[in-house]
This record gives sequence, structure tokens and C-alpha cells, in this order.
Amino acid sequence: MENQFVKIASLLGDPTRAIVMWTLLDGKAFTATELAITANTSPQNMSMHLAKLLDAGLLFVEKQGRHKYYRFANKETAYAIEAMASLIPPAIPQKNKTDHNSPIKHCRTCYDHLAGKIGVAVAESLLEQEIILNTASEFKISTKGEKWFSDFGINIEDLKKQRRIFLKPCLDWSERKNHIAGSIGSSLLDKMIAEDWLRKTKNSRAIQITGKGEKELLRFFKIVV
Repeated sequence: MENQFVKIASLLGDPTRAIVMWTLLDGKAFTATELAITANTSPQNMSMHLAKLLDAGLLFVEKQGRHKYYRFANKETAYAIEAMASLIPPAIPQKNKTDHNSPIKHCRTCYDHLAGKIGVAVAESLLEQEIILNTASEFKISTKGEKWFSDFGINIEDLKKQRRIFLKPCLDWSERKNHIAGSIGSSLLDKMIAEDWLRKTKNSRAIQITGKGEKELLRFFKIVV
């Protein structure tokens, strides 16, 4: 276990590979060329880095036509990368400068679920309403919560059948508190986007909250945007 941890830590410690992993948090699959441009390196160098990440089981590659697309091998890898970002020391505020209203910190995606200030607020609201329970540092849905999610339009039983984590806390790097991950977190985000509460921003993980979203977040989660 110790040797495996050292191997993973050394892989992620390389600046180019770290950029790759951070970029993939967008939730999309990228080609080697796209990742090379993002990391400001050559395609040949990027191919070498991707081969190492594939060999370690951190990435998965899918071929479509002449192109190969790279993404995380599993969602747990994405959660781990997001949690690692919480180790970054808080920035020291500079005079006349603030990033409290930064779109990426206010509301963003964390791979396939909602994060940032709004994502954490949703989690805290569901905990306060006892729709989900925090038991031994784990999230669980209460009996009340099962009915709430059903009324909200999310089929709990179908989600439980999926071959992935059902519900878990995910440490938010900007808020230093937990938001909701797993199939529940993913379904919440999908529902909010489908209902036009939220809109994705091109080439960014930042999420825009619509006028309708402001009203619904207040109604369901008591969140004032």
C-alpha cells in the first residue's frame, strides 16, 4: 500500500500531469492534442505523460474514429483530485482586491456534480432539513429524504442500481466544506440544468444561476443567491 501511494503521489507531482488531471475535472473527455495545448507542451511529451497515467489506472482512453479521448478511469479519481485542491493554503486577501464573488468559487461543477458556495449550501440545506443525514462522516438519505427526492423527480431506487457510489460527501476546495457527490449529486445537477435553474459556461466549470434558479433554490433549499 505504501509503495502504491508513493507511485500515485509521484505521478500527480509532475506539473504537466497535474494540469491534465485538473483539466479533466471539467467532466469532458479530451484528446491528447487538446491536453497538450492546455498544458503548453508538445504532443509527443503529452503522449508520454498520458501513457504513465493510463498505466497507473488513473485514466481511460476511448477511440472514436481517428481520435482518442481521455477521461478519468472512474469518478473516485475525480473526487480525489478535487479534495487534494483543498490542501492549497487560503489566499491572503490583498488591499482593494477580492475574489469572494469569483464565478468558479461561487458555483461550479466538480466533475459531474455541483460545487462551490452554492454546492455546499445545497448540502447544508439538505442536512438541516434532515433529507440527508451525516453519520460517521458519511451521507445517508433519511426516510423523509426518500420521499423528498421522489417528489423532486429523482428515482432513488434506479440510482441505487447503478455501478457507482450512491451518495458521499466531497470536500470542496474553495469552501473547505462538503458538497454532495455520487449518483445523487450528479442527478441533482442534471435536474437543475434540465429545469433551467443552472446553465453551463463555455470553456469553464463555472455555472450560471438563472432567474428561475434563484427562485427555486430559495424555495427548495432556502438559499438566497
